[in-house]
Amino acid sequence: MSYLVLARKYRPRNFAEMVGQDHVVQALTNALTSQRLHHAYFFTGTRGVGKTTVSRILAKSLNCQGSDGQGGITASPCGICQACKDIDAGRFVDYTELDAASNRGVDEVQALLEQAVYKPVQGRFKVFMIDEVHMLTNTAFNAMLKTLEEPPDYLKFVLATTDPQKVPVTVLSRCLQFNLRPMAPDTIREHLSHVLAQENVHCDVPSLRLIARAARGSMRDALSLTDQAIAFGSGQLEEVTIRKMLGSVDSTYVFQLLEALAVGDGKTVIETVELLRQYGLNAASALEEMAGILQHMAVMQAVHTAAVASASIVGLGEESDPDAARIQQLSTRMPADEIQLLYSICLHGRADLGLAPDEYAALTMVLLRLLAFKPKPGTGAPVSSGEADVPLAEKKTLNNDGPLKSAAEVPTGQQLKVVQSARHIDAERLIAETYEESRAESYEGLSPGTTNNALSQNIGVGNPLRNKSEQDKQLVAVPVRAQSEAPGFSKEKVSPHVVLIPTEDGDFWYELVQQLIDRGAITAMARELAMQSQLVARDEGQWLLRVESESLNQPSGREILSRALSDIGHPVVLAVEVGRVTDCPARRKT
Repeated sequence: MSYLVLARKYRPRNFAEMVGQDHVVQALTNALTSQRLHHAYFFTGTRGVGKTTVSRILAKSLNCQGSDGQGGITASPCGICQACKDIDAGRFVDYTELDAASNRGVDEVQALLEQAVYKPVQGRFKVFMIDEVHMLTNTAFNAMLKTLEEPPDYLKFVLATTDPQKVPVTVLSRCLQFNLRPMAPDTIREHLSHVLAQENVHCDVPSLRLIARAARGSMRDALSLTDQAIAFGSGQLEEVTIRKMLGSVDSTYVFQLLEALAVGDGKTVIETVELLRQYGLNAASALEEMAGILQHMAVMQAVHTAAVASASIVGLGEESDPDAARIQQLSTRMPADEIQLLYSICLHGRADLGLAPDEYAALTMVLLRLLAFKPKPGTGAPVSSGEADVPLAEKKTLNNDGPLKSAAEVPTGQQLKVVQSARHIDAERLIAETYEESRAESYEGLSPGTTNNALSQNIGVGNPLRNKSEQDKQLVAVPVRAQSEAPGFSKEKVSPHVVLIPTEDGDFWYELVQQLIDRGAITAMARELAMQSQLVARDEGQWLLRVESESLNQPSGREILSRALSDIGHPVVLAVEVGRVTDCPARRKT
């Protein structure tokens, strides 16, 4: 007697045996019970979630004759009448399955529709099931539209696809749509446990957990992997053999890597990768396992309850997970921002494995990237080469609860924030105080007679909305004013957090740029050039701007900005230099 694979042997025969699709079963059961039957059903979902199975059960429900031959439409087909047996065996004359992947032309669809004019031979209804319907051509779709919209009373359509986006909306609007969801790992594991109990096959929980995760929501894939595991393990399912079959990495190595990353131990990281190479374990699986554990750690930190986190984790989520205690302990050793960073690098690092000639070399580089961007202890900021030698105690940071404190006074684990991103301080007061201090320093020692008319009128940040006519008067015959570079300035190394030092030209440039933005005259690179630049000199017919990034100095951006200025009454030629910027519209907004 030939062997029947588990996926076919344990295919559900009625709605009661369906698992993981309760929302679809409930809707169809209620419709059959009340006999409010639609003429076309549309099932979507990934492979192996039960689209064809639901179609066959629906066909049996419509044509079941009962054990005594007197049955009618029912939500619980008997499974023993001739119609039920023939549908299960695939030889029921009134149930037709068309594979649109290999019969996608208009001729095949027309041949199917020609049978619609004939009444059922054996059952109450004809059922046309078109699998992978998205593969049909546009002409084939158009050929079936009229029949699909107004079929005979005895004809029912069932359409199934894994890619509903490719199905025309004219077809979707004629059908009742049901989305069969990917099954949860716990649901798959429980069903596999039931199947293996029926087959008298010994198994342990970790092995079923591995198969359920490898199936990725598909029950058919899970049963196929179980068939393979039974053959691989000589009739037994054990965690060691399943890991070897799937090529998955033992969680011991993953925890060893995460613990080494937590303390910045690069030597242990390299040695662990070499062990993975020696045992031939999958590099992509290692990153996948790491991402899963990091996600579990993030959930634990968010809810502060190990039991809740253990139940909510995707793929690891069982309260009896033996690794839950170790994950909880590891989550207390890493700050939340570092976990998020490691998770993102692991997730995107899997794409790099196929680009390298050696996947283990690529895995090594991904893990070293985790070390390279590891935040400094107590700061939450990555270590950079320019800051590695600066003592932490000499750096000042902003405490949310009060004034500036030294880093040594900040409690351990507190997130340090720069001034620009502080959320719990009075931003307006901070800007005003900074501005007053900068003005006092800038004009210290100058006599009142040395300041020009604009400064004597105190035109600055405090008066951003000046009358345009007053601006025009002040711009008449203004001599060139060039600001010299600060001593020791290097174009290659520009600090991104320079204190704002307002200037008269900065006041004028800020209002001008804001006017252009409000009019929608500048966008994209031209807007970025205007926002990030400082007006350092202006004369009749030519203005000089300064930016910190050479990438902003593009001819197209200068041309658009110059044309926009000309449209509002300033026909000038713009020149751009690279240097230190201390007063630009973007910095004022910050």
